[in-house]
Amino acid sequence: MAALLFHSTNGRSPAVDLRSAVLHGLAPDRGLYLPETFPQLTRAEIAAFTALPYAEIAFRVLAQYTRDVVPDATLAAMCQAAYDFEVPLEKIGDRVHLMRLDQGPTASFKDFAAQMMSRLMGFFLRQDGRQLIILTATSGDTGSAVAHAFHNIPGIRVLVLFPFAEVSVSQRKLMTTLAGNIRTIAIDGKFDDCQAMVKRAFADPALKSLPLSSANSINIGRLLPQSVYYFYAASRLAPAGEPMVFSIPSGNFGDMMGAIVAREMGLPVKKIIASVNDNDAFPRYLATGHYAKIVPSRNSLSNAMNVGHPSNLARLIAVYGGQMDEAGTIHRAPDLARMRRDLFSSSVSDARTRAAFLDFWHKHQLLLEPHGAVAWQGFQDWLQTEALEGRPAVILETANPAKFPEEIQKAFGWSPDVPPRMAAQIQLAEDFDRLTPDYDQFRDYLIGHYADHPTAKTHP
Repeated sequence: MAALLFHSTNGRSPAVDLRSAVLHGLAPDRGLYLPETFPQLTRAEIAAFTALPYAEIAFRVLAQYTRDVVPDATLAAMCQAAYDFEVPLEKIGDRVHLMRLDQGPTASFKDFAAQMMSRLMGFFLRQDGRQLIILTATSGDTGSAVAHAFHNIPGIRVLVLFPFAEVSVSQRKLMTTLAGNIRTIAIDGKFDDCQAMVKRAFADPALKSLPLSSANSINIGRLLPQSVYYFYAASRLAPAGEPMVFSIPSGNFGDMMGAIVAREMGLPVKKIIASVNDNDAFPRYLATGHYAKIVPSRNSLSNAMNVGHPSNLARLIAVYGGQMDEAGTIHRAPDLARMRRDLFSSSVSDARTRAAFLDFWHKHQLLLEPHGAVAWQGFQDWLQTEALEGRPAVILETANPAKFPEEIQKAFGWSPDVPPRMAAQIQLAEDFDRLTPDYDQFRDYLIGHYADHPTAKTHP
C-alpha cells in the first residue's frame, strides 16, 4: 500500500508524509497540508465504535493516517495517555445533545488536539534527536492547551502570541503561569495580527536557521485528532448509522474542519452548522459567493472566535474543489452549490449570545459559556430553514463556563464552579512579554531569544 501523502492547498510544494507535515506545520508555499486522499472507514468499522471507549476510537481513526510513521502499539499508548478524561453527552431534547469538550487539562476542546499532537511531535523528534520551536497564535484557548500539552516535553520550546485585550483573565493565566520551555507574548492588537506574524515568521528567510513549527489549527496534526469526537458522538447517539447534524462554534474553522475530515472518512453527516460571532465572513460568503475578510476582526464575547479570516477556509475550499491562498484570495471557485447543501452558517451577535445562554439555562438548567451559546443559537437559526426530522443532533460546548465568570455573573448573579486543576493554576504568578503588532520587532525578538539556542542548529 502506498504511503499516505499530504499536499499543500497552494499547490506549489511537494507532497510529504505525516511526519513532515506535522513537524513543519505550514508548507513552504504557505499553504496548509491536506491528505491527498482521505482514508475510508467502512460502515462496519464505524458501527463497531459503539462498544469502544474514546481512546480506542481515537486509535482506530488516527491509525488510518499514522501506520507509515508510527507503530500501532506506540499510537495506542499515546491515545490511552492523551484521553484519560470524560466526554459528556447531555440530552437537551428529542435526539439533541450537548457534547461537552471541556473536561481536559485546560478545560477546552483544544486539549483533544494538543494532547495528541504533543505526543506525536515528541515521538518524531526523539527518532533523530532533533529539537523544535513551536510558534503559535491564540485567540483564547489554543495557547493554554498547547502550553500545557508541550510543557516540559524534551526537545521542544513553545512561544505563544495572544491579543492582550481579547482573552479572558483565566485563559491568559492558564498559559502565562507556566515556565520552563514555555514563553508567552501579549500583543497589543488583534488575533489576526498574532496569526499574521506567526505565518510571516515561517516564511521569513532571516529566520531560516530556526526550526519553527506550528501548533495552531494550520497544522494537520491538530485537525486529525479533532475528527475523533464526531465519530465518538455518532457511536453513542446514532448506532444505526443515521446521518448526524453538528452545530460547531467556529473561529479559525479548525473544529469545523474536524467534522469535515470525519465526514470525508465515511461518517454519515447530514449537516454541519458553522456558527460564528460578529466575524461573519463565512456566512456572507455562503450567501453571496463573494469572500471578504473582516479587517480588523471584531471583538465579541466568544473571544476564541474573533477571527476575521479563518485560515482553515483554505482547506474547506480545497475539499470542495477550489483553491484559496493564505491571504484569502480565491483562485479557483469551489462547488458552492454543494457547499450550501452540506453546510449552514449564521452570525450570532453578542446580544443574541447572551440571550442564548439565558434561554438555554431556563429551558435545560444547564450552563453554557459564550462559544457554546453561539453554537446553540446557530442551531436554532438552522431550524428556521430546515426541519430536524428526528435526526440525531449535537451542539458542541468548547470551553468550561468557569473561563468566563464575568459574563456568567452578569447574566445570573453568581459565578460558576472552577475546576480544581484550573483554580490551582490561575493562582500562580504570571510571566509574559509584551509587543506591538510590528513584525520587525517580533523578528528581532525571535532572533534575540532563540538564535543561540541549540534548536537553531538543525531543522527537523
